[in-house]
Amino acid sequence: MDVTVIDHPLVAHKLTALRDVETDSPTFRRLTEELVTLLAYEATREVRVTPTQVQTPVAPADGVRLALPKPLVVPILRAGLGMLEGMTRLVPTAEVGFVGMVRNEETLEPSTYAERLPDDLSGRQCYVLDPMLATGGTLAAAVRFLVDRGADHITCICLLAAPEGIERLTTLLDDLHVPCTLVLAGLDERLNEKGYIVPGLGDAGDRLYGVV
Repeated sequence: MDVTVIDHPLVAHKLTALRDVETDSPTFRRLTEELVTLLAYEATREVRVTPTQVQTPVAPADGVRLALPKPLVVPILRAGLGMLEGMTRLVPTAEVGFVGMVRNEETLEPSTYAERLPDDLSGRQCYVLDPMLATGGTLAAAVRFLVDRGADHITCICLLAAPEGIERLTTLLDDLHVPCTLVLAGLDERLNEKGYIVPGLGDAGDRLYGVV
């Protein structure tokens, strides 16, 4: 697992505003979209391209275009939905799939309750969106789900992570022979006894969409 924590003043500025308990849901959603667009710039550094040529008003020019099959963006429901607009703003031609997972608050283990993905992901680069990497189980399960369907390159984008989550994610995915990258806006201190990131920003889903 290759881990990248983005060191940029705009990322730090927006993350600080997200942490603030006084930030309301509409502002939280807007900041999340903006922050994910910044993270996506780094996360797509290895996106596959093919050479092409275009005609400028002056002369032919060599360039590149995104390779086929198209990248697949996979938000983990529900909180990952808040990151989708920020990602597709940068890569509007990407396709989008969905995985619904929920963490049991007693066992902290994830379970899948919904998915909308192609049956065959052979040769696909996938970008998994999940705001918080806490215990690591949900994100690891989502990555395995994609790899089991043939995905051969995974990039996970999270707003925040705890060291325990990164360690467990690395352990759970150790036997996968697929390149995996984790891109973060921030790496926090630890998990508390309830499995929440400290200092964190609270429950990302509730702050995005309210308590339902």
